[in-house]
Amino acid sequence: MNFKHIIIGAALAASMAFAQARTPLVLMTDFGTADGAVSAMRGVAFGVDGGLNISDLTHQIPTFDIWAGAYRLYQTANYWPDGTVFVTVVDPGVGTKRKSVVLKTKNNRYYVGPDNGLYTLIAERDGVAELREIDESVNRLPGSGDSYTFHGRDVYAYTGARLASGAITMEQVGPQLDPASLVRIDYQKSVATEREIKGNIAILDVNYGNVWTNIPKSDFERLQLHEGDKVRISIYHGKQRVAELTVPYENSFGSVAKDRALLYLNSLLNVALGINQGNFAKHYHVESGADWTIELKKLK
Repeated sequence: MNFKHIIIGAALAASMAFAQARTPLVLMTDFGTADGAVSAMRGVAFGVDGGLNISDLTHQIPTFDIWAGAYRLYQTANYWPDGTVFVTVVDPGVGTKRKSVVLKTKNNRYYVGPDNGLYTLIAERDGVAELREIDESVNRLPGSGDSYTFHGRDVYAYTGARLASGAITMEQVGPQLDPASLVRIDYQKSVATEREIKGNIAILDVNYGNVWTNIPKSDFERLQLHEGDKVRISIYHGKQRVAELTVPYENSFGSVAKDRALLYLNSLLNVALGINQGNFAKHYHVESGADWTIELKKLK
């Protein structure tokens, strides 16, 4: 091998190492940013590899709200490149016997965090290519063994950074698990006929009070509605009916007068409810979660 070949080989190796180090590492927690928790996670990750590309999904998940975390992953993850590693910490069971896992989806994204239902919607939509339990004897921040309440820093940020940097492969995370063992949250799937649809109130658009459902455009189209047609809406928390009203289906908020409610398709092309320059959730006392459901009925 001559000197030229050595230089080319070194350049290729450096290029490959740089590309691997630039794999995005995305953090999501319910920690908020008022203290040093998120910064500590970032510090651990940079300690693994100072060239990591670290971004934030959000740190404003409502405290202990696993469902909200599951939805924010569903809402956001597929806009990130293949190979992205998500470190996700909504973990009210930290320090208990719940498993710490890495999930690889069939579209080649990685999710590092607790096996507590947080990956319900990701697994359902994208499929599970591989699931492994984190072996903390090797994939844990050195010197953190006596800490039981900050796995986000000690286990998840450390393991996620090692994956994103290429320091470990998926096989080196730990023992393989049956994908069927993944903890999932039960909720109302979208069920549609030509007259009515039932679904889940998945999340609130927190800045504006819009109500987002899990009813996709394909199901909604079974009602064969046109702009301006009226829809009867019933909203339930458990078995208790919280609101019942009739609203028009429109493409945009400006299609109705100020302070008037409407049904529309949101940015994910799912059914949503809102009030033009108002707050639908606050006005009708609606929240979101696995135990919130909605019924749409086409008026004759």
